[in-house]
Amino acid sequence: MRKHIFRPALAIMLSFALGALSPVCTAQAATVRSPQASGSVTYGNGTAVIDASHTSDGYIMVKYSGSARRIKVRITKNTQYTYDLNVSGNYETFPLTEGSGTYTVAVFEHVEGTMYAQAVHQNISVNLSDEKTPFLYPNQFCNYNAMSAVVGVSDAVAGGISDPLQKVAAIYNYAVNNLSYDYNKAATVQSGYLPNNDNTLATKTGICFDYASLMVAMLRLQNVPAKLVIGYTNNIYHAWVSVYTDEQGWIDNVIFFNGNEWRFMDPTFASTGKGSASVTEHIKNSANYTAKFTY
Repeated sequence: MRKHIFRPALAIMLSFALGALSPVCTAQAATVRSPQASGSVTYGNGTAVIDASHTSDGYIMVKYSGSARRIKVRITKNTQYTYDLNVSGNYETFPLTEGSGTYTVAVFEHVEGTMYAQAVHQNISVNLSDEKTPFLYPNQFCNYNAMSAVVGVSDAVAGGISDPLQKVAAIYNYAVNNLSYDYNKAATVQSGYLPNNDNTLATKTGICFDYASLMVAMLRLQNVPAKLVIGYTNNIYHAWVSVYTDEQGWIDNVIFFNGNEWRFMDPTFASTGKGSASVTEHIKNSANYTAKFTY
């Protein structure tokens, strides 16, 4: 099973672009899309249920009701994604990030040691209504709801801005100017860690995973399709963000548009490097970044 452990030197690189979609339901200027387990298409048994009612919107929801204390969800199309699932009997949201096609979804119960037993296995045919929809909803790695503090902060930072590109710039600048890198957390974070956006806002600190999750949430709330990407900078595991432009599609490894040209910028490094030439050169070189997973 895959582990997510983020170390002190990790970077987060933000790809800036824009995209406009019609709001689904609006709280102030922010758009809060709420995943639903509506029960119209379900698979599973008394132990675990996969709700595939909204695959066209780019997500499934999974609930576990058994007795095991550790659960894994594996979603496979071209790439195998492995998640931890809560054991509370409540649904969690998982994105379908590899486009339309057939996904294999499996739920595993922990037996002992590193051994897991399969509880549910299902092939699910997915036909997305739009390739961007998976990147407009909250999910386990970028979690929020209508009551989350991040909704109001997103509105305060970018809600009054009509130009999507300026929204992206405002959210980037907010992260750079208001968050500090948490070196102690980076040194002690455990496998399976998930960001809490409201906690990041309250403490104004975080590791690259927290930076990425917060900015993705703020962007999606402003109707800007955004990907939380996990991969490597050189040989170090880290997280960054890519966003969508109607003119160019998904733009990866290109960060900031100043009105004339695209420039590389990295909010974590920018907020900690304080203009260091070596940091700037690292961020500017797209060869330093290799994507592995997208959420």
